[in-house]
Amino acid sequence: MTDPLPRNDPLPRTDPPSPTDSPPATVPLSRNSNYRLLWCSQVLSEFGFNATTIAFPLLVLAVTGSAAASGVVLGTIAAAQLLAGLPAGALVDRWNRKKVMLGCEAAQAVAAASLVVALWWGVASLAHMIVVAAVIGVCAAMFEPAEDACLPNLVPADQLSRAVAMNSARTSLGHLSGTAVGGFLFAVGRFVPFAVDVLTHIAAFAALAFLRVPAREMRPAPVHRLGREMAEGLRWVWRQPQIRVTALCAVVLNLFFSAFYLVVIVLAQARGVPSGEIGVMAAMLGVGGMLGALLAPYLHRLLSPYLSIVAVFWVLAALTPVAVFIHNGYLMGLLFFAMTLLPPTANTTIMTRQLLLTPDKLRGRLGGVIGLATGVAATIGPVLGGVLTTLVSGTQAVLICAAGITAVTVLVTVSPNLRGFP
Repeated sequence: MTDPLPRNDPLPRTDPPSPTDSPPATVPLSRNSNYRLLWCSQVLSEFGFNATTIAFPLLVLAVTGSAAASGVVLGTIAAAQLLAGLPAGALVDRWNRKKVMLGCEAAQAVAAASLVVALWWGVASLAHMIVVAAVIGVCAAMFEPAEDACLPNLVPADQLSRAVAMNSARTSLGHLSGTAVGGFLFAVGRFVPFAVDVLTHIAAFAALAFLRVPAREMRPAPVHRLGREMAEGLRWVWRQPQIRVTALCAVVLNLFFSAFYLVVIVLAQARGVPSGEIGVMAAMLGVGGMLGALLAPYLHRLLSPYLSIVAVFWVLAALTPVAVFIHNGYLMGLLFFAMTLLPPTANTTIMTRQLLLTPDKLRGRLGGVIGLATGVAATIGPVLGGVLTTLVSGTQAVLICAAGITAVTVLVTVSPNLRGFP
């Protein structure tokens, strides 16, 4: 994949805004045209992305007849996103962030369109699908820090937490709708979900073209300095106690929860829970996350920052071992629903603080570092869950995950950095 933008793109130069110099709150968030353009464009884009993610393994299996090949394609998306994470954050701080987002949408539209054409002509190959998967992963690694870095410059500081929460709700909405429709679209025709993905990315590109992002100073730098800039971002994150502690605790929590999720699915199958009920269990994660994101702005104002973060850990520590006693898929779905209600509030608190604390020139690298850390946890977590289900019984595996979550919960509770969270 070629870079979506040239490395030395001549751009307007102005002094970067201070994280505390956000525009005054003149209009409510719902009437902020810039934010509405960004939010609506990504509802479409994330719908297409999730529909494609569901359809991709089905397509690979239909074309190659190999389940292993399906795993390779999905693994390519995750691997590309992880490998591109740190460089992407540094490049986002170098380049015009609006152009980065436009480039990502255009690249994904072209990649999906190439697959539609190949399927139409009957020449789709595994190598082609792996390339498309790599484009998707790299674009995700580029777009997310670019969007996060732009957000404090598009909304006033006093509306940033609400914007972060609404972005979380948007992600849950895109996941629920895309995964629900992706399989149906594939049943209509193999190329249909990818054709829909092309249209969603084109629509997102058109909306983002009207986005007005304040100009920022650009300092073109030689390629060999990219490693130094990545290291600067890592040092910044590590030297900020609140960012460092919240990131490490969130990574460990995500690691054990990802393992727990896989363990519960395996345990449900072993107990004879019907596949339809297992599907409901998985869907309830998204429903709880979306409702939690809608409640997050209100809970963010109601709870102290420390309490909003610590409550998530204690709720998960208390609810995780309950899975041992549940043998019904619908009841397990309710448990998943309860477990995902509060995390969006904690994410809102943490991300808002991170964005306001970080200078604009480093926000892309902040997103790259955090994205890499959470991506590693999301990758290793299922592996840990698989190992646990192989070595011990399902009940013991659940209790091991509960012990890990409880241990990190205790550390979060006594952390002086989190107790002083502003």
